[in-house]
Amino acid sequence: MYKQVLQSISGIEIYPVIALIMFFLFFLLILGWIFTLNKKYISRMENIPLDDNINSKEVNNFNAGGVK
Repeated sequence: MYKQVLQSISGIEIYPVIALIMFFLFFLLILGWIFTLNKKYISRMENIPLDDNINSKEVNNFNAGGVK
C-alpha cells in the first residue's frame, strides 16, 4: 500500500538523496568540530567524573580548557 502511494508522488525520488547529503554534511561538520577542540579542554572534561576536588565554577567555565 505504501509503495503504491509513494510511487504516485512525482519527484519523490530526490528526497533520499537530499537526506543522505544532509546527513553527510552534518557528519563532516561534527567531525571538523571535534578535531578543532582544545586538547587540554578535552583532557579536563574526561577527568571530571574521577576528580573529587572539582568546583562547579570550573565545570561551567567553558573557556577554562586547562588543568590547573
